[in-house]
Amino acid sequence: MKLNQLSDNPGATKRRKRVGRGPGSGTGKMGGRGIKGQKSRSGVAINGYEGGQMPLYMRLPKRGFNNINSKTYAVVNLGLIQKFVDAKKIDAKKPITEQSLVESGLVRRIKDGVRILAKGELTSKLDITVTGASASAIEAVAKSGGSLNVTKAAKVAE
Repeated sequence: MKLNQLSDNPGATKRRKRVGRGPGSGTGKMGGRGIKGQKSRSGVAINGYEGGQMPLYMRLPKRGFNNINSKTYAVVNLGLIQKFVDAKKIDAKKPITEQSLVESGLVRRIKDGVRILAKGELTSKLDITVTGASASAIEAVAKSGGSLNVTKAAKVAE
């Protein structure tokens, strides 16, 4: 097969409609837009417009709000930490901090801090220091013989 022998399937492409090319074309004079009015003009955007009636999006009540002071934590499960310890990406003998979690690749970015949750099984004795942790995570680390310290988030200078 050669490049000059390639062709599309029949009916796969349509010819462009040439508008405003005389009465014989069928789309002459008004170009298929009808007569006068807002929709026959260019630059018309009437989404959500209901002909002067109060639009639906304005009739419905507002609900909720976005808290601008809310904190977003990078969430890490204990099972994942154990997996990284087993894979020797995290050294279990050294204290585990938020920075060491980033260096190991377990957390991409710290955001407002790292929060540890208790999902998964922890078998290693670990010394963890993070911004937040669930009560069940603290209990699980203590049960495995380690310690989980929760500190306040350090303010990042902007």
